[in-house]
Amino acid sequence: MQVATSLSYQETMLKNYVPIFVMLPTPDIFYTNLKGNRNPEYLTLAVDNLRLFDGRTAVEIYSDYMKSFRENMSDFLETGLIIDIEVGLGPAGELRYPSYPESQGWAFPGIGEFQCYDKYLQAEFKEAATVAGHPEWALPVNAGEYNDTPESSGFFRSNGTYVTEKGKFFLTWYSNKLLIHGDQILDEANKVFEGCKLKLAAKVSGIHWWYEVDNHAAELTAGYYNVKDRDGYRPIARMLSRHHAILNFTCLEMRNSEQSADAKSAPQELVQQVGENIEVAGENALSRYDSVAYDQILLNARPNGINKDGQPKLRMYGVTFLRLSDELLQKTNLDTFKIFVKKMHADQDYCPDPEKYNHHLGPLKQSKPEISIEDLLEATKAVEPIPWDKETDMSVSGGAGGLGGLLSNLIRKIFSLFK
Repeated sequence: MQVATSLSYQETMLKNYVPIFVMLPTPDIFYTNLKGNRNPEYLTLAVDNLRLFDGRTAVEIYSDYMKSFRENMSDFLETGLIIDIEVGLGPAGELRYPSYPESQGWAFPGIGEFQCYDKYLQAEFKEAATVAGHPEWALPVNAGEYNDTPESSGFFRSNGTYVTEKGKFFLTWYSNKLLIHGDQILDEANKVFEGCKLKLAAKVSGIHWWYEVDNHAAELTAGYYNVKDRDGYRPIARMLSRHHAILNFTCLEMRNSEQSADAKSAPQELVQQVGENIEVAGENALSRYDSVAYDQILLNARPNGINKDGQPKLRMYGVTFLRLSDELLQKTNLDTFKIFVKKMHADQDYCPDPEKYNHHLGPLKQSKPEISIEDLLEATKAVEPIPWDKETDMSVSGGAGGLGGLLSNLIRKIFSLFK
């Protein structure tokens, strides 16, 4: 057995590492929306390097947590049991702002809200705008609320603030802060686990709603500055490559045809966009046990199918299936899942040698030299998406989705009408 571990620095962990007397009197250590609502799930990235926690910075707390893990799990690390560590970089462990919190009333497919109104980020933006020669610029006040549509807000509507010089400056600043945060935390992770035979990974959220409209509003509020003429994911991938880290992406199971038309959703195009000469892994966003979802995961895992003469040219490093549950273990679902696993292995029998899966694990190398923000942003230039087959050549359902898959798809579409 081999284990992939997730280290997330979220609310439950922070209660053990941050003194309660520090957390309560300083609410600005949390992400904050325009109305002043705090989100205690994750510390605002603005406090990464501020000594607000009994003499420590947030980054030092994250680093101490990882050091403690390495010390206490040394036996498992040395024997090669733990082969993958996903480093938490935000809410739910994902590199993003908590822009769509259900705890504050967000519901799909709301555009979400920017989360940069704590006093620290407000001060940082004011300083950045002043240096840029625009001290009069302030953070957006017209970007709508959690469950708005893009056109109902002055910021995201057609020819709205987001296409102005002021809007572009804000969005660049907002997304750059996320890049720098991820880079710094992964640098600490690399220092802690350097020499261990494992891979580091970071998760990027699959925000597929409003992807088909020009403003990509839901992605922008989450910190992914991804619009028609600007790639918001390649800079993240380029940053991850410095730390020899895998990019772990979600929503592998989703098809465009399954989504509500009102959400302007395009999960297939979103998955196809992610790539920058880096190892990419993925997982499903929702619990699914049907052949249609499995076929879509297989297609995304091998976009151009298998290669009978060797490794496929395009393939994901790995796939995490969510999740082990009583529902999965029901006989019909388990039988289908077994077929899925067999297809993931291209109908080959079990092979215990990971080398044959192109999964050689050497000692984790030291992070490469720091990449300037200018070089990271060079990757924002839009490029053509990777060529993708229409269907997997390893179908669980026997091709073209199969009758069972079509029926499952139809049932899900009917249920979606009542959401």
